[in-house]
Amino acid sequence: MNTLLHAHKDGYSDIWRGIFDEVLWHGLLDTLKILPFLFLTYLLMELIEHKASIKARAFMERSGAAGPAVGGLLGAIPQCGFSAAAANFYTGRVITLGMLISIFLSTSDEMLPIMISGKISAGAIFAILGYKAVVGILVGFAVDIALRLIRGAAEPINIDRICEEDDCHCENGVLLSAIHHTATVGVFVLLITFIINLLVFLVGTEAVAKVMYDKPFVSHLIASVLGLIPNCAISVALTDFCLEGFITVGTMLSGLFSGAGVGILVLFRVNKSYRENFAVVGILVLSGFLFGLLADVLNFSALL
Repeated sequence: MNTLLHAHKDGYSDIWRGIFDEVLWHGLLDTLKILPFLFLTYLLMELIEHKASIKARAFMERSGAAGPAVGGLLGAIPQCGFSAAAANFYTGRVITLGMLISIFLSTSDEMLPIMISGKISAGAIFAILGYKAVVGILVGFAVDIALRLIRGAAEPINIDRICEEDDCHCENGVLLSAIHHTATVGVFVLLITFIINLLVFLVGTEAVAKVMYDKPFVSHLIASVLGLIPNCAISVALTDFCLEGFITVGTMLSGLFSGAGVGILVLFRVNKSYRENFAVVGILVLSGFLFGLLADVLNFSALL
């Protein structure tokens, strides 16, 4: 009887320890990682709004045409903070929708460190990162060109729209306004991250692997939808599944293309045009599915 009691107590102890480590602690760390990016983003946006000259703003608006190329390269850097910053910059129209899409598509979150630790060759890693960057750039330019044909001139910078929605009292100064925006978005991201971490903990990544195992096309679609979940555990799981042979490189890429880290979460928090937000989601899922399939047609799995 005592042995059974101890076993039950140990079981409950393991569950609570897992919830603390995987849900609360990791959620807090993930949020803390993006706070510096959020603060610098909002500080820069406030400076652009209140300090930049008319000529400087006009230059930034004109240079947006090259945004997708820059975004594709920036997104390849393994840091989800760029996607969070991009969501804010797009909401204030500092960057174009195409540049936002290029950053989201090229972002890889935790893929790079896991592949390095898995002793994948540098050539294979650069090929995968390069493929993601090129896809991000091409889709980004396609989106911007399509919008130019439909709408005409690009929208002017309008950072006030963030302040109007967030009631930040910008009259209190640039620094206090940046701190206010960072705090409100940071708390939102933290709470949603806790919820997502708990769901991932309860479901378990093994169940996800079984659903996708040896299912061409279906696995690409599932992965591209799962990639939308704003949690690094998804990119970790997809990369691990690929390295262990449960899914192809193309299936992994389907999820990593649509996986923009917390960028999607921040976008839905700061950009009140849900039509735009869901359009971004649709582009990410479709791109992930199609270009993941293309990666398998090109036999990217042979690189590993």
